[in-house]
Amino acid sequence: METMPYRAGMESAVVTAAIASDVSAGWRAGLPVLRGNGVTLRELRRSDAASLWAFLNKEEVARFISPPPTTVAGFDKFIAWTHARRAAGEYVCFGIVPDGYDAAVGLFQIQIPPGADAEWGFALGSAFWGTGLFLEGAAAVLDFAFDQMNLERLGARAAVDNGRGNGALRKLGAVRDHLIPQGLVRNGRVLDQYYWTVTPDDRPRRKIVWDSIRH
Repeated sequence: METMPYRAGMESAVVTAAIASDVSAGWRAGLPVLRGNGVTLRELRRSDAASLWAFLNKEEVARFISPPPTTVAGFDKFIAWTHARRAAGEYVCFGIVPDGYDAAVGLFQIQIPPGADAEWGFALGSAFWGTGLFLEGAAAVLDFAFDQMNLERLGARAAVDNGRGNGALRKLGAVRDHLIPQGLVRNGRVLDQYYWTVTPDDRPRRKIVWDSIRH
């Protein structure tokens, strides 16, 4: 999730846009719950704020993403913002909840900017790296994006130095498209990024369980 569109102070403008939008159809009214092997993906709740702050502010997680909120209160505002942006049809954010946990330990996001390709990204607490939760959750999100949102292509950005992120995208069938010079500024460092794309034909094949429950 190297580009995180949220910035502190954006909440009120986005809520106004959401109120004016048509929220009657599909995922704009609320995200479904996606269940996979060992993991549940669901819409974020305010009770996730403390867990997300604890897991996503670790240096090894945050070093290649735009700065996440630095306080629990900041994540609380971010969660409210994700709901408003989803209602406006501009953004989707699933929390990653491993089996045995009640709160999210990471995120999958999809941005739908007007007049531009949709992009997705992810961040997962380092305690869960190498457990298979990422690949299971990512395949579910791709199915949702292509089958429920009817997207035709998803882009993703990963810093050239982010070997784990680039490797994960490759495993998912994404194709490296081009280089974005100086695409990310993090902790005073200017980093080049690779731009990856994935289409419905590229994604891993799996059977996903959909749950009609909304939270």
